[in-house]
Amino acid sequence: MKIGILAIQGDYEAHARALDRLGVPHAYVRRPDDLVDVDGIILPGGESTTHLKVMTEEGLFGALKQFAADGGSFFGTCAGAILLARQVSGPAQASLGLLDISVLRNGYGRQLASDVHMGSTKLSETPIEMVFIRAPIIDSVGKGIEVLAEYEGRPVLVQQDRFLASTFHPELTDDLTTHRHFLDLTIQ
Repeated sequence: MKIGILAIQGDYEAHARALDRLGVPHAYVRRPDDLVDVDGIILPGGESTTHLKVMTEEGLFGALKQFAADGGSFFGTCAGAILLARQVSGPAQASLGLLDISVLRNGYGRQLASDVHMGSTKLSETPIEMVFIRAPIIDSVGKGIEVLAEYEGRPVLVQQDRFLASTFHPELTDDLTTHRHFLDLTIQ
């Protein structure tokens, strides 16, 4: 298995370090041909509008949609969750539309203040560390969405088939639970 990491901006290197700790080969994705031979892709945090601009300019937007149609798995963190959402508001923007969630870009206070919390999840018997940095809000979920973790009564980690999204940054912690779960989705 080899995982691609969208390397436009954001802390994509932190995701690479998490995959290194798990012993999983990875490659940075900046152009469509970088998707060759990867089984899953991580869409890191950062600024979703910047990601979209570069993805469109480099031809990645369509290539990522095709990667999904061909069976590739996705894991979006923070801005990556926005990119995966079916609908984005606050303000509205384009997205890949792969995950049946509605995301409010400027949510908690108009975004969740940068903070660290311990939270329960369906992925682990013990709480995991959740690092929120101006996190978006998952405003609604479709019928096919499994909510794997919540914070303050709102979903913060969701899954639909082989698509996983978190509004927090698991790559900024020592806990590899969420990355392991993504790898399990990718192997299926």
